[in-house]
Amino acid sequence: MKNTPFTENHKAFGAKMAEFAGHYMPISYTGINDEHAAVRNNAGVFDVSHMGEFILKGENALDLIQRVTTNDAGKLPAGKAQYSCFTNQQGGIVDDLIVYCIEENKVYMLVVNASNIQKDWNWLSRFNTNNVEMHNISDKTCLLAVQGPNAIKILQPLTNTDIMNLKYYTFVKGTFAGVENVLISATGYTGSGGVEIYFEDKGDDANKIWNAIFEAGKPQGIKPIGLGARDTLRLEMGYCLYGNDIDDNTTPLEGGLGWITKFTKDFTAKEILERQKAEGINRKLAGFEMVDKGIPRHGYEIVDEHGENLGIVTSGTQAPSLSKAIGLGYVKKEYASIDSKIYIKIRDKNLEAKVVKFPFA
Repeated sequence: MKNTPFTENHKAFGAKMAEFAGHYMPISYTGINDEHAAVRNNAGVFDVSHMGEFILKGENALDLIQRVTTNDAGKLPAGKAQYSCFTNQQGGIVDDLIVYCIEENKVYMLVVNASNIQKDWNWLSRFNTNNVEMHNISDKTCLLAVQGPNAIKILQPLTNTDIMNLKYYTFVKGTFAGVENVLISATGYTGSGGVEIYFEDKGDDANKIWNAIFEAGKPQGIKPIGLGARDTLRLEMGYCLYGNDIDDNTTPLEGGLGWITKFTKDFTAKEILERQKAEGINRKLAGFEMVDKGIPRHGYEIVDEHGENLGIVTSGTQAPSLSKAIGLGYVKKEYASIDSKIYIKIRDKNLEAKVVKFPFA
């Protein structure tokens, strides 16, 4: 089990620690609801250094990315990023990721899920037939996500770059807390604004940046946030979690990711997905809220009014900001439309729920 450069900092804050994706990670500090509220209303700091980062360089770097991802990275100028996914030969999702264009047509950074680092590296390598220079910098990259409506105001005095006007899915490079060559992006997965801070793990830079953030945020009451609240925050927005809501057996169209599937270029399993789009899908990832009292959990069965199986819950929780139970799950397509009545099997009872649109409200 790997530590991140911030493990001792988490312990000092009294974090409840556990294994996640092969790393020793903070699950919560003061409680999920409290941490969730801190991000929605103020600012919080997530250690997400367990995520994977790959650098792709060379004149064929863009071509490789285009062949293995569904979105169109050819539209990215330097300083912009995009959400995308890798697809396998059957059209299933190998992983979802973010593509950063460092230098147009030449240098890119791919940020992938922690549990899929080796899998994704192998997948990319398999298609790298034109000698694209590839570097797995995951183990030496620190990543802090500072999220919330007050996050950027707290951080701006620490950097020489303008992050107050940083648009969603763009990034800048500069000095942060006295550390050079720091990449600051606005690609957050909480729905509350903020930035992500990427930098190399060398010397005492990790502590320097961590301490500077908490010192700057002390007057506003900035808090460290664990993975528990990260999950409830992303779920309220209807954002997918790889391994729960999307995986090798779900296609982008089934998972509601048709918007990042561009048929204007060639990519793995393009023909399969074109056919699926033309013929229609049999199941779809839907968001729902409970009508009856009960909390849906991953793996619970979704049924119709007659108790016939419609699918399974992939994610579910009592949403801290909404004071209601919500979830995601795959259902037969005829039950995926807004306001469709479905039932969640909880402790042998079929409890009513209804399909709603994202983000949950």
